[in-house]
Formats: sequence, C-alpha cells, structure tokens
Amino acid sequence: MSRDGAPGGDEVAATRAAAVVVNYESGPTLACCVADLDAVGVRELVVVDNGSGDGSLSAALDAVPGLEVIVPGRNLGYGAAANRGVAATTAPYVLVCNSDLEVPVDAVAALVTALDSDSGIALAGPLVWTPTGERYPSARRFPTFVDAAGHALLGLFAPDNRFTRSYQRSELDALVVEVTPVDWVSGACFLVRRTAFEAVGGFDESYFMYLEDVDLCWRLGRAGWSVVYAPGAEVTHLQGRSTDRHPYRMILEHHRSLLRFASRSSTGRRRLLLPLVAVGIVTRAGLACLVRARGRGRGRGRGRGSSAGASDPLP
Repeated sequence: MSRDGAPGGDEVAATRAAAVVVNYESGPTLACCVADLDAVGVRELVVVDNGSGDGSLSAALDAVPGLEVIVPGRNLGYGAAANRGVAATTAPYVLVCNSDLEVPVDAVAALVTALDSDSGIALAGPLVWTPTGERYPSARRFPTFVDAAGHALLGLFAPDNRFTRSYQRSELDALVVEVTPVDWVSGACFLVRRTAFEAVGGFDESYFMYLEDVDLCWRLGRAGWSVVYAPGAEVTHLQGRSTDRHPYRMILEHHRSLLRFASRSSTGRRRLLLPLVAVGIVTRAGLACLVRARGRGRGRGRGRGSSAGASDPLP
C-alpha cells in the first residue's frame, strides 16, 4: 500500500491477475504462500487441494479467511488440479504456482508487466531462487538429442557438464535483467495469459506429475505464442515438501512423463530413435532410484528436490 493507504503500483498491477495454488500436503508453507499472494492483492486467490491430510489446508484458511478452496476429492495430479483452479477464475492473467513459494510483493506485478509488453507472449516465468540463494534453472531450452543424451548420462554424477549447462541455459546465471525468450519455464511459478491457456486446452491431464509444464510451453509455441523468462520477478522455491514423501514414486512418474513427452514431440526420423530413448529412460530411472537410496543410506537427506509442477524433463 502507498503511504496514504491507497493501493500501490505493484498492487494495482496484481489486481489484473488471479492466482491458483496447487497443494498436496505441503505443511506450513501453503499458509505462508497464500498470505504472500493475498498481501500482493491478486484479484482471485484459489487453492486446489489434492487430498491433503496434514492440516495444511486448515492453516491456509486461518491465514486468509474467505480463501476459495477446491477439493476434488482425490489426487488429480498437478496439471489437472491447476486446470480446475484456472477454470474457477476470470482474470485475464493467471499465476499458477506450487504451494511452497515465497512471493515478494513486486513479483506478480513484474510478470504482469512482461505480458503487457507484447500481446504475443503467452506465458512468463520468474527468476526462481533456492532456499540457499542459488538460481534454480527454471528457464530452459528443449534439448537436442545430443544434449539430452549427454545430460542423461552425466547429469546425475557430474551436473556441471557442458550438455547440462546448455540444456539448463546456464548463461542465465549471469545478471540478466531483460525479458528473454526461452523454450519453457518451470510450472513451479508462472503467469499465463488466459486466452492463450484456453486456446491450447490448458495442461494436458494425461501427465499426472512432471513435464506438464514443458508440454504446455511446447504446445503454446506450436500455436504461435511465445514464452519468456522475466528475471525482474523473483520468487523463492522451498522445493520438494510434498514429493519427498514418496520419492521413488515421483522418480517413476518423472520418467514416465518424460517418455510420454518424447513420444509426443518427436517427429520424422527422430521417431525411429524412440525405442532407444525408452531404454535410456528406463535405465536412468533405475539409476536415479539407486542414487536416491544411497543418499538416504548415507544420511545426507534430500538434495535439490523438485516440487510438483517444477519439471525437469531430463531430471
């Protein structure tokens, strides 16, 4: 608010956006997230709860009385839940986000400004910080087969390899300030133009978890829309609050979604390589489970997790 009690510029911009938060047993982070968004002044604030039993929803209702809640009655997965939330709102722009985000007061306004700058922009993603103050690689490119293979083989054991850096657009680690076109941004947090979202049918609900954001951005691009990274908007993603409850299931879901997207997006001669890609995905899923098991056995706890909707098509 301004000093005279009137809404400030950031809050005025935020009133043109709705916010949809997908929740699944995220503990106290949900209440903090919705309190942040309520303070920002978003026009409509909706939580879609995928069957939480940890008290997170009650805490959120205490934090923001009158909060709109949608309870589907079962765990729909991230994209399907987000679709229901978007359908329950009317604002021209919709912020879709995880429940474990810290959202500063100016973040939504900066994303609104990015969409306002060009009517051809469908979706804008913010700069995402980890709790330790590192930039999470939330804005990426669709990998070539060479980058995909190199990242898949080396990413688990040597994350700073050149294939991973290329795919994750490590050059964005520099102090980039301009709105920058990218292939896709993480579903952990983005602002989308409603007309574009509805034109492509929203999230594909055949993805239960992971890759739904990659697939959405891919379809938007095919329909002629652009996707941008807007580092003037900054959020912090606490990461992995819900997915760490079922790590091996999440690993399997991640790789299953990867196979679905590879099948959908591969055309021409690339489709001939799908059997080999499938073998590689299955092998890597096994390695990821092994790495996870060894990490837990050594008492290291979780590494850089990925919360629902924060996809990495090549984890």
